[in-house]
Amino acid sequence: MASPAFEEIVEDFEFLEDWEDRYRHVIEQGKAMAPLDDALKVPATKVHGCASQVWLHPMIQGGIFRFDGDSDAMIVRGLIAVLRALYNDLPVSDVPKVDARAEMARLGLNDHLSAQRSNGLRSMIERIREVASENA
Repeated sequence: MASPAFEEIVEDFEFLEDWEDRYRHVIEQGKAMAPLDDALKVPATKVHGCASQVWLHPMIQGGIFRFDGDSDAMIVRGLIAVLRALYNDLPVSDVPKVDARAEMARLGLNDHLSAQRSNGLRSMIERIREVASENA
């Protein structure tokens, strides 16, 4: 059920031998993402449960789900970019059906993130699913 953009990330990860290279690749994904406008960094878009500052700004147009996001931590910003590849451009009704944990496991992320980062990732996924469910 993963998007073509996410499948590209999976393919990239298959060529990266060790976790440090994969970690750098996630960070590069975040660096390539446009920053979230400061006007959107408000309490309503802040994700709680993350060790770092995280904001997700969902947009649903014509039944299609998209979101932008940002973080003050480079690895988390990269995780946001990976989640955008996983969820953006899906029909909003399909978003809650995505098994994000299984998809992220394909990247080996579950084994290499700290407990705090894993909790933050889970909080971001919960927020995405919640917004989509409310708008499906």
